[in-house]
Amino acid sequence: MSRAIGGEPSGLVPADVPVIDFRQVGLTYPGPPPVAALSPCDLRIGRGEFVTVVGPSGSGKSTFLNIAGLLDAPTHGSYLLDGIDTGALKDGDRTALRGRRIGFVFQSFHLLPHRSALENVTLAMVYNGYRRRDRGPAAREALERVGLGHRVDALPTRLSGGERQRVAIARALVARPSLLLCDEPTGNLDSANAATVLQLLDELHADGMTVLVITHDADVAVRGDRTVAIRDGHLREQAAV
Repeated sequence: MSRAIGGEPSGLVPADVPVIDFRQVGLTYPGPPPVAALSPCDLRIGRGEFVTVVGPSGSGKSTFLNIAGLLDAPTHGSYLLDGIDTGALKDGDRTALRGRRIGFVFQSFHLLPHRSALENVTLAMVYNGYRRRDRGPAAREALERVGLGHRVDALPTRLSGGERQRVAIARALVARPSLLLCDEPTGNLDSANAATVLQLLDELHADGMTVLVITHDADVAVRGDRTVAIRDGHLREQAAV
C-alpha cells in the first residue's frame, strides 16, 4: 500500500505549518439578539496529530465542525488551513480547498445505496481533478487500505455498519487530504464494529494522517493525543488524565 493514502495533498506543506490554525476564530449569529455559537478562540493542530473534541449537546461542537470543515465561515478571526487564509478565498476556491484538503467521515455514512463500495469511493474523485482512468485504481487502493479490498463490488445494503463506515473512510482518504475530520464516527456502530473503526483511525494516525474527531463518547475521546472541550460555545484544552 502506498504511503500516499492518508499522506499530504499535491503541493507539499512544510511540516511546521499547522493543518488547522484558529486565530481568535468565532461565530455569532445575528439577532436580535445575537447568539455567540462559538466564542473567539485559538487552536493549532499540527501535522500528524490526533485530536478529539468533546462537549454536551448544544455546546458548539457542530459549529466548530462546520468552521473547521469550511462549511461555515467564521464571523470573527482568521482560519488558516495548511497555512492558507480561508477568509481571503472566494466561495468557489473555498469549496475546492475543502474538497482537496479535508476528508469527512460522518456518523450516518452517507453512502449511495445502489452504488458499489468501489463506485461510492470513485464518485468522490469526480470533482477533485482526478483523471477518469486514475479513479478506479485509486479507489481500490483506498478500499484495500481500510481492509475492504475483497468487498469492492458489494452494495452498502450488503455491508455491516462497520464495513460501511470503512467505505466512508476510504472515500474520505482517496483524495489524499491533509485532515480527516470525523463527526461521531462510531455513533451508529455496535461495540465490535466501533473498535474496528477506532483501530483503523489509530493506524491512519500512526501512518501520519492528521485526525480530528468530534465525539460525545469518553472512550473515543481518550484515543486522541489531546482533547479539546467545548461548553457553552467556549473552547478550552482539556487536561491530560
